[in-house]
Amino acid sequence: MSGPLDGIRVLDLSRVLAGPYCTALLADLGAEIVKLEPPAGDDYRHIGPFRDGDSALFTLNNRGKRSLVLDLKDPADLALAQAIAARVDVVVENFRPGVAERLGLGAEALRARNPRLVYCSISGFGQDGPFRDLPAYDLVVQAMSGLMAATGEEGGAPLKAGESVADLIAGLFASWSILAALVQRNATGQGATLDVAMYDVLFSMLTTSHALHLYAGALPARVGNRHPLSTPFGCFATRDGQVVVAVLNPRQFQRLAALIGRPEIAEDPRFATDESRTRHEPEIRAAIEAWSARLTTEEAVAALAAEGLPTAPIWTIAQAAASAHAAARGLVTDLGGAPVVGQPVRFDGAKPVAATPAPRLDGDREAVLRELGLEATA
Repeated sequence: MSGPLDGIRVLDLSRVLAGPYCTALLADLGAEIVKLEPPAGDDYRHIGPFRDGDSALFTLNNRGKRSLVLDLKDPADLALAQAIAARVDVVVENFRPGVAERLGLGAEALRARNPRLVYCSISGFGQDGPFRDLPAYDLVVQAMSGLMAATGEEGGAPLKAGESVADLIAGLFASWSILAALVQRNATGQGATLDVAMYDVLFSMLTTSHALHLYAGALPARVGNRHPLSTPFGCFATRDGQVVVAVLNPRQFQRLAALIGRPEIAEDPRFATDESRTRHEPEIRAAIEAWSARLTTEEAVAALAAEGLPTAPIWTIAQAAASAHAAARGLVTDLGGAPVVGQPVRFDGAKPVAATPAPRLDGDREAVLRELGLEATA
């Protein structure tokens, strides 16, 4: 099946997560990804869990790519990397700021040889600014962005998110910016230099925190599994666990009040607006849990859903992956015996996913160089 990025060739100089996630998304859409790896391979090849000797993290984030090993400390291999960059549409790198330039693989040098090149750098804090040289693991960025300070139980310590969200969001924004730059290139004939910083992208996503800080002059408080601005909008105790309830408007609140046997609270001035309900969240919670705690989670979800109220159980990843919805939407795909989770968007009813699994280290050298007309220089 052809994809919207058929004919786009990408040189992937990145490793670990943010860059590989970006290029995996591009591979799903049909782009040809040439993954340049050091002799020992991408660091993720050596991080578990493993299946049949292959890293799950590497397999999940490098589908649809072809691997070519080059030692960039070797002048001949460096020259070959530069020659490949002259023949591609996009370069993605996540070296520490300044390293690509010192190697001769920076944006200025490569775009001088290939003016149509879209060059995307992904780093922790960007290519300039006072933090540019700080080590930038996902945990560091979560800690400094404001996300951790706003996450955690009420009265408790800050908590990180359960996934490497700074890396993943950076990869997503990198792919988005690459596509925008390719559209611009088609109009102008000129490529672009893109600077994607994990800190910047994660900071940009904290919409509720921005609303509180920039507009209300307040700092977000840690409120656990409920919304800091809306009520009732969170998790409530049941007889065997918890149920999620998300009520936002007066009509929904009236239906909820009737369902839990407390129709009078819908007329109580303390609960007249979303804002006032949040000020009195403990009273709302007590009323709901007096009802929900008598039911199982399954019973509570069924009752709420019957009233058209947004609700859900809290699933594990195993339950989510095994759900009828995940099966119907094709959220997990088998590539050569390896399960992968591709990009989620459907194009004209179809969900593009890379056609091949993650590559063997240096497994595509001959084919890649031959197609690029570079076998004689290898």
